[in-house]
Formats: sequence, structure tokens, C-alpha cells
Amino acid sequence: MSNPIDFNLYLITDRNQVASGHTLLSTVEAALQGGVKAVQLREKDLSTTELLPLAQELRELTRRYDARLFINDNIDIALAVQADGVHLGGHSKPTDVIRKKIGQKLLIGVSTHSKAEIKLAAEQGADFVTFGPVYATPSKAEYGAPQGLDKLTDACRDSSIPVFALGGITPSRVSAVCQAGASGVALISAIISSSDPRAAAETFVACGYYDQAVE
Repeated sequence: MSNPIDFNLYLITDRNQVASGHTLLSTVEAALQGGVKAVQLREKDLSTTELLPLAQELRELTRRYDARLFINDNIDIALAVQADGVHLGGHSKPTDVIRKKIGQKLLIGVSTHSKAEIKLAAEQGADFVTFGPVYATPSKAEYGAPQGLDKLTDACRDSSIPVFALGGITPSRVSAVCQAGASGVALISAIISSSDPRAAAETFVACGYYDQAVE
């Protein structure tokens, strides 16, 4: 594909938010059935030994549904399971260090909270960023007050790489964040916590406001 960021709905895992009666794997598979095309495995409290088999199972699942798999922060696991990419956060090594280490083997996503961080990530070789929290959300409370749509608009306007809006994203908010310039949305609870993750994913996919992948 000409553009490696060929998705606009970026699902981030959190097994602690999975609804009763589901497992993380069954939830992700249902979301994939609902149209999700990119998943980030983000279980930060697991050791490498615990994370590896989960990553292998998710790699099999995402391949089955022709979706991309990103591993949060752990390059070794990403390479071991032949993931599509790695996602870097505030405590990760600098993006340029990771890019030099992996070359073009993996895509790199970076979590950002300001225009300056987006610019730096792009300059250092990131393929896309998440930006937030756009709206208030408990999982991102540590990052302070929500950024809001004005800051999202400003950030997207000057970004040379795709920006995914993150934080408090619901189906009713997809239109606003995409009109602000976001290439797509990143989310956890709106799908992971749903009692019907397939239907939740289908609702997001059906929103229809997403921009086409950035050329």
C-alpha cells in the first residue's frame, strides 16, 4: 500500500476494562469483525514473558482480519512477532533512537500532547501520532485538562504526519475531531469496555467522517 497509515480507527487494549463475559482476545476479535484495522497491544503491567504469548495470539488474529498490530514500547516483542509497528510513549526512548535501531522494519506511532511534541516526533521519524486527551477521560487524567478542539485543530494544521485524536472519543464526537483535521481516532474504553465490542466498532466505522489517508 502506498500509505502505511491505511487505517483511521486505532484500538488500544486494556484487559482490565474488558466487559464481563469477555476476554481481551475475544473482545479484540469482535472489534476486528466490526471493522477495526489497527490494534495497539498496551498492557504495560505485564512482563516480557507474559506479554509475548499475548502478542503472538494478537498477531495471528490481526493477520486473519488483515489488520495492523502495534506493540506498545517493546521493540523486541514487536520484531519477534512480526508486528507492523511499535508505539512510543512519554517514557520510551526517543523516536530517532528507535528509528535508527529498527530502520524501516516497523512503523512508529508516538503519543503526543502538544504541537512541539508532534513536530519533534515527525522530525525524528514517526509515521503518525496520537494527540490528546482531546476530551476529558479518566484514563488520561494524569495529563491534565483536556486539550479541546481548538488545540487539536492547531496541531493538525501544522502536522506533516497523520494525527489521531485520543481521549474521550465517542461516536458522536468523531465528526468534530475529523473536521478539526484529525486523520482518525484512537480509543480504548468505547470498544474495549463494551458488552458488544463488534457493534461498538461497527458504530465507529460507520461514522463516515474520517479523512482519507494522508498522501
